[in-house]
Amino acid sequence: MWRELAELWPHVLFVMQTALAIAATCHAATRKREVRAAIGWIGVIWLSPFVGVALYLMFGVNRIQRRAQETRGRTPRIAPPDHESVCRIEQLAVVAGDEHERIQPLVRYVDRVTDVPLLAGNRIEALCGGEAAYGAMIRAIDEAEHSVTLSTFIFERDQGGQMFLEALQRAVARKIEVRVLVDAVGSRWFSWPSIYRRLKRAGVRTRRFLPSRLPWRLPYANLRNHRKVLVCDGRIGFTGGMNIRQEHLLESGAKHPVQDVHFRLTGPVVAHLQKAFVEDWEFTTGEHLSGEAWFPALAPEGEALARGIADGPDENFERARLIFEGGLACAQRSVHIATPYFLPDQALISSLSTAALRGVEVKIVLPLHNNHKVVHWASLGQMWQVLQWGCKVYFSPPPFDHTKLMVVDGLWSVFGSTNWDPRSLRLNFEFNVECYDRRLATELTELIETKIAAATPVRRADLDARSYAQVLRDGVARLASPYL
Repeated sequence: MWRELAELWPHVLFVMQTALAIAATCHAATRKREVRAAIGWIGVIWLSPFVGVALYLMFGVNRIQRRAQETRGRTPRIAPPDHESVCRIEQLAVVAGDEHERIQPLVRYVDRVTDVPLLAGNRIEALCGGEAAYGAMIRAIDEAEHSVTLSTFIFERDQGGQMFLEALQRAVARKIEVRVLVDAVGSRWFSWPSIYRRLKRAGVRTRRFLPSRLPWRLPYANLRNHRKVLVCDGRIGFTGGMNIRQEHLLESGAKHPVQDVHFRLTGPVVAHLQKAFVEDWEFTTGEHLSGEAWFPALAPEGEALARGIADGPDENFERARLIFEGGLACAQRSVHIATPYFLPDQALISSLSTAALRGVEVKIVLPLHNNHKVVHWASLGQMWQVLQWGCKVYFSPPPFDHTKLMVVDGLWSVFGSTNWDPRSLRLNFEFNVECYDRRLATELTELIETKIAAATPVRRADLDARSYAQVLRDGVARLASPYL
């Protein structure tokens, strides 16, 4: 009997391996977005019995999106009150002037990508530097009469954090409803000890977003809430790229100063900011925030057309990347981009190159000295693909530039928390605002041009002059770009 079983066992293993390989092959063939990735994994599956299937299960299956959908899917979606401010064609014509017919396809495109209405009657103010941004944010908290909601990735226990802690504590003392959501990784990895307990002791209702008990996962953990949103009384909103930390206060003498731009928003679009926070808060705590204190009626405040766009590895997957591609496809004259981390995938590289080949002036501003060296190396490893067809890249001098902007044709702007890298575009929860406003777009274009005037242009010859050791270093770093 044992001899018969021993003779039968190889056949059993063969059948098991074949069944597992067929199942894994079917999964790769139907789920992988890129043909090359699917073919590569199928080869590994069949050429490495059992091991190939195990590797595919560990590294080839996209659990990020599935886990995000499972966790966020438990929370019902919250709709803000209906507004009469949904943008009409005639309002677009007023803002865009003679270009309104050309810009209509972009409006329809983002409508379909986001399923979020473009709202008229907004006023958006750019706040350059932590002094301007933090001052405006703290004034709004101090003037709040009903509610304050704050979401941030990093909330450090330093001078910048202390300013907000005290303002939130004053709001609590005035019996204002305050809710603060801090990303678990951002609150622990970048500041130790965390300010979380101090917020709790101050009476601020505070929670961490998706906490992890594994410290070794912190630097590159997935599913992070990278959004930066502050809303006071449901009427005044702030969003952009700034975290809460002393480094943004350029005059404070911080060891590693960071320059950035934040934005103050009033008008109907503030409901989009509040909606993003409320959904994150309900997912994290189970508490449902509704009513006049959180979602008041919002009257028109300005001429800007705007919409808030939540992006993440859930049902909002790759919204930001699609919007970037749409803006590049519609550009006629100029594209200005500022981002601290630049690791575009091949689709974005193709979109940038196509725009440049059509005669659009594409300018990209990156920091000369990045705070994540591996990201900088990986960016250098693929920079030639952007330069090859006429895009212009510039390295801005210190302090480290954390600005995240995209401006097209001096009319259309996108700002928020998303970087041009796979972590922001695929793995994190982000929030951005798109805006049609010539005044703001002109201001942001001039801001980026000012950065360019002080920057160093990157040329193909400079990349070719790197030593072989540097080329190899950058090439190896580029291989890790999907996970940086």
